[in-house]
Amino acid sequence: MMSCYLLPFSSVHGQGQRNMENNMASSSLGRRLVACLLNVSEARRKELVETVAKAALYNTEGVRREGTTVLNIFNDHDYNRSVITIVASIDSIREAVLSACEKACGLIDMCAHTGVHPCMGAVDLIPIYPLGEEVRVEDCAKEARAVAQGLTERVQGTSAFLFGWADSPLQRGLAQRRKEMGWFKKTPDLQAIRPDLGPQPQRRFGLTGVGASPYVMNCNVTINTQDIAMGHSIATTIRESTPGGLPGVQVLALPHEGAVEIACNVESVKGSTPSHLTAGEPWPSFSIDGQLYCHAPASLITARVAELAGRKGVGTKGMALVGFTPRECRGLAELALSEGIAEFWKEQRRIRM
Repeated sequence: MMSCYLLPFSSVHGQGQRNMENNMASSSLGRRLVACLLNVSEARRKELVETVAKAALYNTEGVRREGTTVLNIFNDHDYNRSVITIVASIDSIREAVLSACEKACGLIDMCAHTGVHPCMGAVDLIPIYPLGEEVRVEDCAKEARAVAQGLTERVQGTSAFLFGWADSPLQRGLAQRRKEMGWFKKTPDLQAIRPDLGPQPQRRFGLTGVGASPYVMNCNVTINTQDIAMGHSIATTIRESTPGGLPGVQVLALPHEGAVEIACNVESVKGSTPSHLTAGEPWPSFSIDGQLYCHAPASLITARVAELAGRKGVGTKGMALVGFTPRECRGLAELALSEGIAEFWKEQRRIRM
């Protein structure tokens, strides 16, 4: 899959960056932060998507949930898919996410959905990631399982499958679980699916993936062609499962705005920069519960795609580092919460300048 949420600036500058770094360094805040990158199958009605985001922030009486912020909303018209980046403490994330999911299920009907991105559910994906040493992936997995259970109880007719650490004891990855569920098929057979929770998937709500893992970034590179077969070839070459591929990179090639997008999920991998890739830029790293993780830098992915496309006489049209690195997500969340900004997606241009 490729979850997408693009910020208007590729880096944080000036006072905004200093504030972010100061907040990251502050241990007095004592927040045990986690992020949920809520993927919903709607982008063409932006007001609807904002309504879903606000449901994570305010209760039914309009009272704000303390310690919760929405850092960003990304809408992709071609994909008809949005990603809402919700950050809260581990103790608050469940209710915020469930409230947003309830709202989404009430507003989005999969019977009427169209878009070029694969999807199966009105709420298509609910991944939960720890944002620091204070929270273990296992803690996120517990919350993910509770969210899946809560969704199927609160919204009658919804169904869910589990992935990552939430899929106990197998801990199958998202790509594997999606293959098992038929997510990559143009028209999935809902009657053939056996969800982990809830009834047989219904057309209106579809099927939702819920899970937990170390942070997953997204990096999309557009190649200047409409040749989808070329895109598939490039995607196969850089995919982690291919010998010589990039560790942690799961990838699809999709038609997008008259070109082809090489859309990458960039998973965190244990340890530091892989030994056979140390010649280039160091891989950004972070720790969870004493375990070091790192992820492939966007520059490496972009260079590899450009090289492969160039061999076929095709250039690239651009790269989108879709969203945040783990460190940036944590820092911006601390900044938003310290300044009491719930709807941070409306403020990010001012703060990030």
